[in-house]
Amino acid sequence: MDGAVLVALTAAIGNLLQGWDNATIAGAVLYIKKEFNLQTQAGIEGLIVAMSLIGATVITTFSGPVSDMFGRRPMLIISSVLYFVSGLVMLWSPSINVLLLARLLDGFGIGLSVTLVPVYISETAPPEIRGRLNTFPQFTGSVGMFLSYCMVFSMSLTVSPSWRLMLGILSIPSLAYFFLALFYLPESPRWLVSKGRMKEAKKVLQRLRGRDDVSGEMALLMEGLGAGGEVSIEEYIISPDDELDDNQEHAVEKDRIKLYGAEEGQSWIAKPVTGQSTLGLVSRHGSVANQSALMDPMVTLFGSVHEKLPEMGSMRSMLFTNFGSMFNISENQVKHENWDEESQRDGDKHSDASGAESDDNVRSPLLSRQGSGTEGPPTSLSMRQGSNYNTANAGEHASMGIGGGWQLAYRKDEKKEGALKRIYLHQEAGVGSRRGSIMSLPGCDAHGEGDTIHAAALVSQSVLRTESILAQQTIEEAVEKQTGPITKAIGWRALFEPGVKHALIVGVGIQILQQFSGINGVLYYTPQILEQAGVGVLLSNLGIGSESASFLISGLTTLLMLPSIGIAMRLMDIAGRRLLLLTTLPVLLLSLIVLVLGNVINMGEVTHAVISTISVVLYFCCFVTGFGPIPNILCSEIFPTSVRGICIAICALTFWIGDIIVTYSLPVMLNTIGLAGVFGIYAVVCAIAWVFVFLKVPETKGMPLEVITEFFAVGANKQPGKE
Repeated sequence: MDGAVLVALTAAIGNLLQGWDNATIAGAVLYIKKEFNLQTQAGIEGLIVAMSLIGATVITTFSGPVSDMFGRRPMLIISSVLYFVSGLVMLWSPSINVLLLARLLDGFGIGLSVTLVPVYISETAPPEIRGRLNTFPQFTGSVGMFLSYCMVFSMSLTVSPSWRLMLGILSIPSLAYFFLALFYLPESPRWLVSKGRMKEAKKVLQRLRGRDDVSGEMALLMEGLGAGGEVSIEEYIISPDDELDDNQEHAVEKDRIKLYGAEEGQSWIAKPVTGQSTLGLVSRHGSVANQSALMDPMVTLFGSVHEKLPEMGSMRSMLFTNFGSMFNISENQVKHENWDEESQRDGDKHSDASGAESDDNVRSPLLSRQGSGTEGPPTSLSMRQGSNYNTANAGEHASMGIGGGWQLAYRKDEKKEGALKRIYLHQEAGVGSRRGSIMSLPGCDAHGEGDTIHAAALVSQSVLRTESILAQQTIEEAVEKQTGPITKAIGWRALFEPGVKHALIVGVGIQILQQFSGINGVLYYTPQILEQAGVGVLLSNLGIGSESASFLISGLTTLLMLPSIGIAMRLMDIAGRRLLLLTTLPVLLLSLIVLVLGNVINMGEVTHAVISTISVVLYFCCFVTGFGPIPNILCSEIFPTSVRGICIAICALTFWIGDIIVTYSLPVMLNTIGLAGVFGIYAVVCAIAWVFVFLKVPETKGMPLEVITEFFAVGANKQPGKE
């Protein structure tokens, strides 16, 4: 995954430039005020700082639809150009008007990078590490702030600090970002697929994943273009292909799907059953046992996938291991982990002249049809990458690993001629292992233990058709034959589809709550609070002026954030987004309550300073671990490919409008209700945010983006009490 990691880190440089600019203008404005005599013109001073926010808000309005039209990569390149040009103009800036223009251009660059970098990373990252890679923007942004504070502090120690030089240095890292974006960053493979550019998308995926065989993910990206339609939930029993009784009444033989494990010669059969899966019960009744009636069934639906990992050491641990499955990793995986690449390279050597599969190539991927002995089109189709289409292998129906323990398989749609149903398969948690498990729910029969496992399946209409597959030798060729965009022109009406509308409620809601949770207010007063702890006096005794001391204090505060962001990187794909939010929000609430008490209760100067300092540091560390990066991560994950740009622009616009409101309302609130009142409001918002997350925000860790959007579709369409 080195390719995906480096690409994500490179893209996140755009956020480093944003952090750099935010910290630089905070220091430079002190010297701008002196040169242009703005001490009595607070409006002009505020406009200089806020012009970048205005620019970011304006450009965000167009960034999503434009990126859907022209691609993510060109927008990131334009962002680097805007950073570079604005830096040069700020370095020149003979007047306030020119400086305001430069700040506006700078805001355009900020708006593009903040909006599109999380989208770009989500669309290029593997599901298993997507959360970790999407924490890079928070990390690089904090690094940019720290480096900028160090620069401003060192320049403030000179005889005559130059604010133009402070602001103009931005052009140097932005120039490096331009060349990296131009020559290193590839276009998003999901965007390429949406435009019908299949061969380019395949090459990008091969580079990002470090392997030649990317057919499964290519098919997944194709299917993502048709996400959000009617989705149903089914249950399958998976067992070694020689252990299922062909006479079981609950199994439909013609629909069986053959799955391949990590060991050569090992395979399993998935058969649909009439029993009800846990996912099905959650989607139908809205909750499991002991579930709060207020909780969105979407949360329970997602949680049913993540609640319990399978056991080690059994057949469960060998299924789908090549694709980072939740079935864990067998001891023998290492020596077989390159099987897909090898079979791809050697597929032709293992096939005879007739295209039949030889005994030595039992696990060679192929496209096969169901051979029940009857004529006509197959009732079940499968994709096994990299070898010739073959009709001689009756009864074999393979699936493709698509990451996160999910498999993609196909079957013929009996109701529509030539149509296919796509099936996203995932193992359900063990029987009796969770709250409200299959055993504890009425109408559900517990099946035997041992090597038989349950798998839930999301079933919906495929964008592919039977003839589009059968006419080609391999699934790669079938995908690559798509010469034009699959998606139709997207209008605003698409935003009112149940799944998309539900996702927008989550995305917009969490962005509003993040902005009103107090981050700007606490940032604004950090230097003052820390100076009360005696740091400012200590620094003045060392010969450091008050201005330099405030820069150094802010830099040290930013430095404390970096280890916390490192913790977030580690836990984002392990504990998950939801748990991190539910864990860190109470700490934010506690920190704000302490700050309120410190301003209304006379604790003594030293005690007040120490407690306030600890509260501020704790607030910052917990914020960057959870509520800082996660809203952007979630918003980049929960929308379908066809409307992702538009939806992410709406969420980003909400972010910037909230930022402006909080920034400009802060002085007014301080004059009316005081610092204690402001922190009190922020504390109430944090409490509301915790409730919102608990009731409305699902866990998306480790799930392919296309599966996430399917979950939103099925969750929005199946309300509690409805069939």
